[in-house]
Amino acid sequence: MIWLPRTDRSLVGRWWWTIDRVTLFVLMALIVVGFVMTLAASPAVAARLGQDQFFFFRRQLIFLLPALCVIFLVSLMSLANVRRLALLGFAGALVMMLATLLAGQEIKGANRWIHIAGLSLQPSEFVKPCFAVAAGWALSEARRGAGPHFYAGAGVLWAIVIGILVLQPDVGMAVVVTAVFAAQLFVAGLPMLLVGLGAGVLVLGGAVAYSLLPHVASRVDRFLDPSGGDNYQIDRAMDAFQAGGLFGRGPGDGSVKTILPDAHTDFIFAVAGEEYGFAACVLVVLLFAFIVFRGLGRLLAENNLFVMLAGTGIVTQFGLQAVINMGVNLRLMPTKGMTLPFISYGGSSLIALALGMGMLLALTRKRPSMGEAE
Repeated sequence: MIWLPRTDRSLVGRWWWTIDRVTLFVLMALIVVGFVMTLAASPAVAARLGQDQFFFFRRQLIFLLPALCVIFLVSLMSLANVRRLALLGFAGALVMMLATLLAGQEIKGANRWIHIAGLSLQPSEFVKPCFAVAAGWALSEARRGAGPHFYAGAGVLWAIVIGILVLQPDVGMAVVVTAVFAAQLFVAGLPMLLVGLGAGVLVLGGAVAYSLLPHVASRVDRFLDPSGGDNYQIDRAMDAFQAGGLFGRGPGDGSVKTILPDAHTDFIFAVAGEEYGFAACVLVVLLFAFIVFRGLGRLLAENNLFVMLAGTGIVTQFGLQAVINMGVNLRLMPTKGMTLPFISYGGSSLIALALGMGMLLALTRKRPSMGEAE
């Protein structure tokens, strides 16, 4: 364990005694669980693709050090630097998202990936935490009396992101970004009339997506009527949970990973359920719940509106993404290709989540009563 005296006034010393160390330790535990599950789920997928059985695990391991560095370096930042990083990151990710529409790699009918320097990146993963901080800053400025144009600015940022996501198309990601923005508007104290109008717009948007996007309609129909379409992956996931029982069939003894194409990504929770059982699944849920409720608890004690709004957005994104992934695995939600944070395989997802958690740790650090520069 790292030990630094309270009298240490170095940058790292101040970081150690002001960071939320409990959340940091739980986050590291979640990352360890993720690598254990990647090691369990990915060899079978790699073998089916003609790769070395540890192909995906090694690639994920390569991204581990950069992810840890991102968490540490970003969590060192002041509030002002977190805001600047978010605005620059948001602008850069938006440009890359637009590039996916023109020169992106089409996978399963969607253009969400772009190749840069030999790496495949999903820019929308990086938009999520950056948007949460950028929108939180704009809303906090509006609430402080800087002018209604900051409200409009936050709305424009949301509309741009949603527009590009729909064009890709990535309706699930659009839902997450919208939920983040809605949570921030709620915390900022938006008038109930506008809340009602916003809810109406969301319902209308869902109806339009159902009407105009066949894959959205198909997923909703199959969720409402499982007998009316192909639910192979969901059915196999449910079989895996049933076979796992309370304590699982044992490491390496699961079979669902040998038949599910997305066993190492979207359905890694089902692999955990089969090999390690209900008890392991509950542990994973508790780790996510602890990070979310611990984060919200610290944010409730904040006097800085920017910190409250930006942190709320990041925590909402993190928790909702986990809920959607696990809900899909348990047939509680329509299917959606969304990773389980820090558990599923994916370099873009790992680095982007590290960025978001680094920002959350920076935002929730203990600060002098006068506060840091905003």
